[in-house]
Amino acid sequence: MTSQSAQPTPQVEPPPNRGTRVRGTRQAEALVSVLGKLTGFHSAQEIHAELRRQGEQVGLTTVYRHLQVLSENEVVDAIRDESGETLYRRCATGGHHHHVTCRSCGRSVEVEGKAVERWADRVAAEAGFVDVDHTVEIFGVCPDCAPGR
Repeated sequence: MTSQSAQPTPQVEPPPNRGTRVRGTRQAEALVSVLGKLTGFHSAQEIHAELRRQGEQVGLTTVYRHLQVLSENEVVDAIRDESGETLYRRCATGGHHHHVTCRSCGRSVEVEGKAVERWADRVAAEAGFVDVDHTVEIFGVCPDCAPGR
């Protein structure tokens, strides 16, 4: 039998009624720390590379697993870019929200969309669905990258 040394839980402030469920490992702490320092959205591979640059011996599969749990618990934001790749960043606000992301520079702005929420609930209810969740990803070109600026 192997003994497990007690590791502190990552310092993450989860939104109310949500836990991180990420085991308090050194790798998880390093991941949360890196996410707190990075700006913008990054792929799991980019986050993994940054962890490796910092000397962390962490596998890409472990990074994906931790990012999935943190995303499910709204500790990190996850969006799919236009090529379908999932990108992550530390969540700036708790709770459900959406992003408008620049196709050119990757800048992202968090937005609330009450009309989108009502529409998703109505469409699902009309089809007989309950306990509905949704993802809306909006892409465009930000004012700084727009032609003519």
